[in-house]
Amino acid sequence: MSLDQPADLVKHQTPTRDAFLGGRLTLSQPRNGFRAGLDSVLLGAAVPAGTAKLLDLGAGTGAAGLVALALGRAETALLAERDPQALALAEENVAGNGFAGRAGIVAVDVTAGAAARRAAGLIDNGHDVVIANPPFFAAGRGTSAPQAGRADARHMEAGSLDLWLRCAAACATAGGRVIVIYPAEGLAELLASLHRRFGALDVLPLAPRPGAAATRILVRAIKGSRAPLILRATRVLHGAEGNAFAPEFEAIFRGQACLDW
Repeated sequence: MSLDQPADLVKHQTPTRDAFLGGRLTLSQPRNGFRAGLDSVLLGAAVPAGTAKLLDLGAGTGAAGLVALALGRAETALLAERDPQALALAEENVAGNGFAGRAGIVAVDVTAGAAARRAAGLIDNGHDVVIANPPFFAAGRGTSAPQAGRADARHMEAGSLDLWLRCAAACATAGGRVIVIYPAEGLAELLASLHRRFGALDVLPLAPRPGAAATRILVRAIKGSRAPLILRATRVLHGAEGNAFAPEFEAIFRGQACLDW
């Protein structure tokens, strides 16, 4: 829901102000670039209660990490992003929602090497939970977005997903968790990358309607664990007809519940 009404002359230049969690969180977002939505809320709502130090990799304008703070799931959050426009909006969103004392921002390419990552401020073994919503089309697949920021958020080079998860593993504490939301078609690649670094993989498929195939997945895993993989029953976002969300998800999007599984 857009909260501002800019003049038509500058409409294309003005970020929107969008309400999340039933108005508990208001975010500035690029009008035409990559925009946070359902996936970001679900990812933030999946952060386990009692998280002390949360890291949001590829945070964009900060939606997922700030959702976790607004829901009281995390005490502090570090938002890591490389796009300058997104970083500026993330800084605005942190201040505008009263999280200046609990959220930090770092400019970093999460696919860069360890030296560059550390120089930017991402320390090794520093976060008990790491969340990520990585780009989901390999280069050459899908429709490339016209805006550079949106294209970066949707497409990545071959092998980049593994680099994202390598960064997550380096930044997570021993016994720390990583949580990723990703299209279901990428499950095999995601599990292969996670398995090299994490255990206790726990997969939650999400389907749009009853009887439909899952279209996205949430996967959480524990660094250093040897526990086996768990595949959960699919949860359904909508009913058989209409656009209303199922009660479980409606409560999450209104800021009245978290995503526990």
